[in-house]
Amino acid sequence: MAKLAPYLYSHNAREQAAFYAAALGGEIARVQTYGEMPGTPDAMKDRILHLELQALGLKVFMADAGVTPAERGSGMDLALVFQDEAEAARIFENLSEGGEVIMPFERMRWGTMLGRMKDAYGVTWQIATERE
Repeated sequence: MAKLAPYLYSHNAREQAAFYAAALGGEIARVQTYGEMPGTPDAMKDRILHLELQALGLKVFMADAGVTPAERGSGMDLALVFQDEAEAARIFENLSEGGEVIMPFERMRWGTMLGRMKDAYGVTWQIATERE
């Protein structure tokens, strides 16, 4: 068995992870900085080498992007599927703050709720409910 954990590269992983922790009701469980590596230049010491966010029973890994900025492709969304419609609506609102709603969170013709947004950090999310 395997578990899939997204690994997000960021301009400011510490700030982005704090946003997700608040939005998802989670916590930052582990942080390693480049300063923990021998020979790291002073300008890099506070940057995030690896961060682990735990929320909703999931793990999301993050790090500060290297010299070139992280690029977000249009070929992938992060999807969260909830049993509880109220929880899904709350998470959709939280993640949408400062971002762009692509598709409002609403009932689909097949019966589930679904919404899609790009958060303030450029990550595209789909929030849905399970079929009853």
